[in-house]
Amino acid sequence: MRTFTKILLLGTALCLPIATSAFSKDKTPVPTWTDPAAALAEDPSFALQGEYAGEGTGVQAAAMADGQFLVLTYQGGLPDAGWDESALKSEILDTASLKAKVQSLKKIERQSPTMGKAAPEGALIMLQDGKATEHLKGEVKDGLIWAGSKTETKVGDFSMHLEFRLPYKPARTPSSQDRGNSGVYIFNNYEIQVLDSFALDFRDKENNAIEPQSDNKQWCGSFYKLKLPDMPMSRPPLTWQTYDIDFTAPKFEGDKKVANARITVRHNGVLIHDDYELETGTGAGGKRPEKPEDYIYLQGHGNPVAYRNFWVLPK
Repeated sequence: MRTFTKILLLGTALCLPIATSAFSKDKTPVPTWTDPAAALAEDPSFALQGEYAGEGTGVQAAAMADGQFLVLTYQGGLPDAGWDESALKSEILDTASLKAKVQSLKKIERQSPTMGKAAPEGALIMLQDGKATEHLKGEVKDGLIWAGSKTETKVGDFSMHLEFRLPYKPARTPSSQDRGNSGVYIFNNYEIQVLDSFALDFRDKENNAIEPQSDNKQWCGSFYKLKLPDMPMSRPPLTWQTYDIDFTAPKFEGDKKVANARITVRHNGVLIHDDYELETGTGAGGKRPEKPEDYIYLQGHGNPVAYRNFWVLPK
């Protein structure tokens, strides 16, 4: 018997099987998995995608349609695990070619060192015993928070922890904004992008073997359309990932801003933005008035992105 999950598409709540259809701007349906066990059982490419490591090399392989993979090769090792930050090799391989490439390597599954981080005393906890607390407004299903939710308690300066899991959508080209799109949108001004950006060359967009479907400053860990992460730390879809964020809100004297917002972000435990000064908001958030306190939004873009262990500690 197939398990069903609730997915919000274009503002309508639909009950669809775990291997479902989500829609892009052209309304074309593509298979979408939100459960790793279902993806493993139903798509043979899912088991082959991931990270591989050997002496002096690292490989990331992202599943695409028709048994194809976007493959990125690192010299020295994987990001934050030996990569010497030299130029990357991006290529598209079929299943047989990928198996041959990684046959001497070991497949690894890295876990963020901050996974499961406990909320400190005084933190606003968004999910407890699988249910939303008074600090969260949005959809909670199967003990998880889903994209399109927001906090219900305003904060100013804060530290926060969040774990997220992107859906598996191999029929969408890597870098597509329909490949698991969401975002952590602080005060509806400053967005840290959430997207399946695994196996993409962040630093040299044109080096990617696929034709990029979006700007690299729209990929996971970026400040939306503003700044790339200092280290690309994306993991494969349906892998739990973490953001740990320290945020200092802009300061005002009356209506005059006297200090810009500042932010530090760690993605999967690795520093990707270090006390970065935000002179204005990011993307569309730059057109909205900044404020000394507000809510935190988990953006909804019609993609079933799951969140858990979400807490915020006001300073």
